[in-house]
Amino acid sequence: MSKKIENFALANPISLFTNKDKESLTREDLIKVILEQRIERITFHYTGIDGKIKELKIPITSRRHAELLLTEGERLDGSSLFKGIVEVGMSDLYIVPLYKSAFLNPFNKGSLDFMCRFFDRHGNLAAFAPDNILHKASTQLKTHHGYTLDALGELEFYLIGNPDNRTYTLPKQKGYHQSAPFTKTGALLDEMLRLISQITGAVKYAHNEVGILDKVDSDFSELSGKLAEQVEIEFLPTYIEDAADNVILGTWIIRNVAYKYGYIATFFPKLETGHAGNGFHIHMALNKDGKNMMTKKGGDLTDQAHKLIGGLCRYAPSLTAFGNMVSASYLRLVSNQEAPTKVCWSDSNRTALIRVPLAWSNVSNLTKKINPQQIEELPYDSARQTVELRSPDGSANVHLLMAGITMAADWGMSNAKHSTELALKSRIQSPQQANADNSEVEDLASSCTESAEKLLSQRKLYERDNVFPHQVINYVTKLLQSENDRYLNSRLLSLPAEEQLVESRRIMHRDIHRC
Repeated sequence: MSKKIENFALANPISLFTNKDKESLTREDLIKVILEQRIERITFHYTGIDGKIKELKIPITSRRHAELLLTEGERLDGSSLFKGIVEVGMSDLYIVPLYKSAFLNPFNKGSLDFMCRFFDRHGNLAAFAPDNILHKASTQLKTHHGYTLDALGELEFYLIGNPDNRTYTLPKQKGYHQSAPFTKTGALLDEMLRLISQITGAVKYAHNEVGILDKVDSDFSELSGKLAEQVEIEFLPTYIEDAADNVILGTWIIRNVAYKYGYIATFFPKLETGHAGNGFHIHMALNKDGKNMMTKKGGDLTDQAHKLIGGLCRYAPSLTAFGNMVSASYLRLVSNQEAPTKVCWSDSNRTALIRVPLAWSNVSNLTKKINPQQIEELPYDSARQTVELRSPDGSANVHLLMAGITMAADWGMSNAKHSTELALKSRIQSPQQANADNSEVEDLASSCTESAEKLLSQRKLYERDNVFPHQVINYVTKLLQSENDRYLNSRLLSLPAEEQLVESRRIMHRDIHRC
């Protein structure tokens, strides 16, 4: 039975209109929205093999037309969306809307929009589509072990533009949690927050990040001389398939709002040497029957949490193939920064690949300690512990990366002794350990080329149980190899300082819209 929807300002307009939570939406509910809201078109959104959001706009001319679209979806050419994977001669695919994702397009009045899934000619989920790969991995984890995985993404990005007023400037690397008037993009961030919250219902918070470039130095005119402020939007944990869709929609909204105000939003992993890069950290938690299974009474990590960490350590060397997909990714993953270079984990240490953040495990109702007038406590018994993977960045193929993470969790549960030993071996206590040359833990890849090699060496971990099709692994490998960036950092370091700076900027700025 659908629960009553409370009329909060940022509640999803579709849910408010139908008085249903999004999980309960039916075709009849959506037809009602179309008729009473005078919807002119339906827009289908989806991602191809490149992981980037696409759209198909369909004008609605009759009730029957709308019913057919909401029942059977539409047909499109898969050979262009999955180039190199789908043959031209057998390229037709069905694209089918996911009802719970329905939203009113804030940039295109009169459009009812959906995230979609691909089906093949036999009516089966297309095995090569990244979102369907994630679905299969998630289903496998549930079938094998009874667990689901919740996840959230942290979207870090730079907003680049020319504000009207440049007074109250900030010094280099001093943007963290700064406020107006020192920051200039607050209005953009507020609008992004409002729209992402209404559409996904899963935003945790937003803030300015460390990075601040008062004047971008670049050979590219759309960047040169402009202000760049780094900001972050972090999501709330949701079921991992929804979490991936939320990130995709989030990046789409962020770019559109930035464009509306004459700004550029880029998730590119590095914008300038010596300035903070853009990470895409992912938090995750194992759940069983709706309960977080990450901590014991008292706050210590459970055996399941250690197995998850061990699984992540096993897969980590090749997860960069899905999470760090451009050469500039490896200008961010360097020693002595808040970015990992080795396969290790730690409590709170931001240098480690995998971090266990604070999660109110041993405390509750903290406001009573400074607000004595608050007598009644807020009861809740659900744990909030996650573990955080810190290597990915904005170049990630979100669905493939989260599919790999889910398979890592499944492997950890299936190989309990090995995963627990890996977790024990890979634990570090200090940043010095994380960066130590003589550490026993494995190095992360230092280039796309090396990342491709690690993926090939571990491909069986992904192809087991036919979760990742072999042609998808081949596609990603070839894409990474095409970067031709072996020994990237050592080659840059061999150049004179000025040449090094010019070449670094060329690598970082040439594909600013790719991520």
